[in-house]
Amino acid sequence: MTTSTSATTPGIPPFHLAIPVTDIEAAREFYGNVLGFPRGRSAEKWTDWNVRGHQVVTHEVGGDSGAAVRGTNPVDGHEVPVPHFGLVLSVEEFRELAARLRAAGTEFVIEPYVRFAGEPGEQWTMFFLDPSGNALEFKGFRDLDQLFAV
Repeated sequence: MTTSTSATTPGIPPFHLAIPVTDIEAAREFYGNVLGFPRGRSAEKWTDWNVRGHQVVTHEVGGDSGAAVRGTNPVDGHEVPVPHFGLVLSVEEFRELAARLRAAGTEFVIEPYVRFAGEPGEQWTMFFLDPSGNALEFKGFRDLDQLFAV
């Protein structure tokens, strides 16, 4: 997956998302080395990540942070963990990331597969958890114009 070190994505206002983690060093390894996000400011208990121009901050809260999946919702025959977040990638970037996650020993909640095959909005998708139990979904589209197709 190609990562950007620019501060923002042109034309898109950056969002900010702060998530709880139980081990900041494990989060730094996962978000920095496994996912490949550039690291921004940090302190002993938190780290900023540049997620394609968006600011995601991992905050160590210790113990049971309540960050784990709170439920699931059926989508295309799979139980999707909620809450979750992630990125929309090209199919090539998606496949590269899936291979890197497999090489790192990541267990998938939902293995990479094509969702809505042959329908509007066809996409590759995969779900996995970070070391603190936060659910992430990464998608791959051949045609980004299909992102909001109905």
